[in-house]
Amino acid sequence: MLFANLWKAIFLGIIEGITEWLPISSTGHLILANEFIHLDLSKDFMEMFNVVIQLGAILAVVVLYFHKLNPFSPQKNPVEKKETWVLWSKVIVGVLPAAIIGLKFDDYLDAHFYNFVTVALMLIIYGIAFIFIERRNQTVTPKCTSLQAFTYKAAVVVGFFQVLALIPGTSRSGATILGAILIGSSRFVATEFSFFLGIPTMFGASLLKIGKFFLKGNHFSGIEITVLLVGSLVAFFISVIAIKFLLNYLKKNDFTAFGWYRIILGAILLGYWAFS
Repeated sequence: MLFANLWKAIFLGIIEGITEWLPISSTGHLILANEFIHLDLSKDFMEMFNVVIQLGAILAVVVLYFHKLNPFSPQKNPVEKKETWVLWSKVIVGVLPAAIIGLKFDDYLDAHFYNFVTVALMLIIYGIAFIFIERRNQTVTPKCTSLQAFTYKAAVVVGFFQVLALIPGTSRSGATILGAILIGSSRFVATEFSFFLGIPTMFGASLLKIGKFFLKGNHFSGIEITVLLVGSLVAFFISVIAIKFLLNYLKKNDFTAFGWYRIILGAILLGYWAFS
């Protein structure tokens, strides 16, 4: 059983590593994957696993942007260190809406929205939104082209867009990127701020899920610890590749292709659900 679960964990880690950073919903893809790839572990563990595995992906951002996000770096002058602290303060401001609302409605969302149909519908809805906004932006010049120009007000607005991602299938990166673009950020700035916003967001969400896992009287078995570590480690390495790919992709392309991917996948899944 351990060997079979490890292969499944590797596959789920690959899915997480790719989908956490592309605006196509990592949680949604993991829920869908669980429809076809069943880990032989408890339901409580799987609910926790689908969130905590994202820590591996988040650590990829910490590693890739360690210098940029480190206010104590000896390679930075006083002005650069201050700018780093300001960036972190904007990230914390942006996290607050989802943290407050997520704590209040986490159990309700788990009970009512973590399902096949919700994911499919959200994939389609936000796929249409990406295509619509990108077509609108063909004639719009971004007002914010650097993180230094990204204001606290913008951080709050993007933070409320992140709240939308509490519904699986939405995509945390997708919602925050769309929000930042709508208020005038360039795609690159929107994407980087979304990356940074994910660090405290996913650390907090993971701690919440782990806490609830133990409060229900559960404990980690050796198999569960191994599966979680393997899935997270794979997610980390795949995330490094996915992040570099997305940043290079955005130098010459927009998000329209991701919009079409979401619509096609969502339609396929609704068809599968309707006729299964």
